[in-house]
Amino acid sequence: MRAVQFCLAATAFVATTLCFPALAAPQRVVSTFLCTDEYVFRLVPRAHIAALSYEAVDRKPVVSTIADKALGMPVIRPSTETVLRLKPDLVVMYAGTNPRLHLSLSHLGVPVLDVPWANSLADVRTVTKMLGDKLGARDRAAALLAEMDAKIAAARAGAPRPPVRTILYEPQGYATVAGVTEEVMQLAGLVNAVPQGKLTRAGQLPVEAVIAAAPELLILGGEERSGSARAYAVLHHPAFKALAGRTHMEFTQLTPLLCPGPWSLDSAETLVRLGRAARTR
Repeated sequence: MRAVQFCLAATAFVATTLCFPALAAPQRVVSTFLCTDEYVFRLVPRAHIAALSYEAVDRKPVVSTIADKALGMPVIRPSTETVLRLKPDLVVMYAGTNPRLHLSLSHLGVPVLDVPWANSLADVRTVTKMLGDKLGARDRAAALLAEMDAKIAAARAGAPRPPVRTILYEPQGYATVAGVTEEVMQLAGLVNAVPQGKLTRAGQLPVEAVIAAAPELLILGGEERSGSARAYAVLHHPAFKALAGRTHMEFTQLTPLLCPGPWSLDSAETLVRLGRAARTR
């Protein structure tokens, strides 16, 4: 699953952050980015969330796992003015995003918490525990991790063996798999079958390369009825008919993998099901 690469943060940053003592629970929290929305919504009582980013409830397309649950909550398109108007006692941002806003808030003395990107499930644990400390939500953070561990165990127990050769193919032909997404695939009994050297610099895989790889499982990332959007046209390419009878193909929404977090394991059950369906073929 393609990640916002500019959000990557150094491991040293995480270690440094964890050295600080836990803060008193903030009372007016603003989140400025989809992937921090996911955490803030789950860790902070609703009454103490001053606003989430508009992406949390966006439906064109749906990119959030909380799009339905967060309906009715205040959302913003983050700017210095909109954030200040909410009088937050903590603004949660992803490290490296919206640098102008970050600089403005820092100059104005508004507390900002930078959240590093998680490149692995180990990073997810570290980030979740750190946010539990910083948001006064250690119990909620522990519960999230316990749920994640239960889903990991279930995925391992149900995963097909040997691993199913899989290509995860997204709109515009993106097929780069790394980090948390690749770990979840492995837990679910899938192995990335993208042929080496065939990806473009942007991480796209030509349809011809997909056909030549002939994976056991081709996951088409999105809704089958995706309308006329050009980005989705490649997922309906008629050349995929050549894989009929030897590749299990299925459209699937894998929204939990867009932002790495404990909720990413919500996709494991779906991946296990698809792998087992491919193996029975």
